[in-house]
Amino acid sequence: MIRAGRLKRVQTMADLAARLGMPLGTFRNKKPHTQKGHPAPISSKDARALLWDSEQTDAFYAGEPVPALGEANDDEDLLDRHEAAAEVGVEPVTWNKYKSDPQVVEHVVMVGGTEHWPRRVVRQFKENRPGYGAGGGRRVGSGDMVPRDQLLPRIAELLDDNPAITLTEAADELGVAKFPTAQAGLAQVRGRRIADLIEADPDLTPLQAAERLGYPRVTHRGAAVVAEAELRACRARPYVQQVADALAQADVARQAEVEVRQLAGGYLASAIILGSDQRVPALVWDERYGWRTATNRRHPIGKDTGAAPEGEGIRYLGSSAQPKPAELLEALTDSRRGSKRPKAFPEENA
Repeated sequence: MIRAGRLKRVQTMADLAARLGMPLGTFRNKKPHTQKGHPAPISSKDARALLWDSEQTDAFYAGEPVPALGEANDDEDLLDRHEAAAEVGVEPVTWNKYKSDPQVVEHVVMVGGTEHWPRRVVRQFKENRPGYGAGGGRRVGSGDMVPRDQLLPRIAELLDDNPAITLTEAADELGVAKFPTAQAGLAQVRGRRIADLIEADPDLTPLQAAERLGYPRVTHRGAAVVAEAELRACRARPYVQQVADALAQADVARQAEVEVRQLAGGYLASAIILGSDQRVPALVWDERYGWRTATNRRHPIGKDTGAAPEGEGIRYLGSSAQPKPAELLEALTDSRRGSKRPKAFPEENA
């Protein structure tokens, strides 16, 4: 998370690469941020785009002691979607729906191409959302022993000790509700670990990976669904990043790490924020329809990219769902290359 009052000190991976005088691609390959003693990212453990605090990195590269950051839990801390979801007690995919709520939508802060929200806004939404009793929030007597932002790391520790831990055991150990908190958390962590194992050994199926990790059969289905979503996003991300890098090299967009998210219905989408000197604020990619222009810099994707109406400010670009960066650049700079929304590109999504 970004601690209160430290937004101006945030560095993206591209910023850190520039600070070290190396191309972003070289930075990704050499991974200087993994060297011993290097300040840890301030972004959440599950964030796709890494962020750092420049006061810490400047001190490290100057050979000086790395200063500690202030404690978290301030109302003005900025949370990414994983942290906001944990604060509310839901999965990130659910937060993707919640963030369009009027209580939340006007408070988003874009940092390095990633959405963040003040903790106070997330807390207020949690207290006010319907279905949680007269006073909002969790029902009386159901307070959790483990803070939401520590839930998934604690579940990971439990799985390290006992991969076959039961739902009841995890809920009792953590002091959280079995449904949906413990159930969703266990599925999320198990799913991510299955996805990591398959990335390392692509010949494995999700069920084989689950068995190798020692997960009980009753958990396989839920964890496999999470793993497949993670793997699909991982497979799509290199293409979107390639486009983002090409746009940045052409001075059309600011260099940034892309984030591929899952929409309602399981479809993948991503957005690239363009420079302030461009005619459109952002480009949006949907695996069904390819690329289109967006009219909103703060909320380029919206609830469903496939529902974006044709009209002023909205143009679909390219001849396929994954056009080459050069074709996309040409389409972006030539208004005659815009097209109406395609029905989809089934030959690419099969």
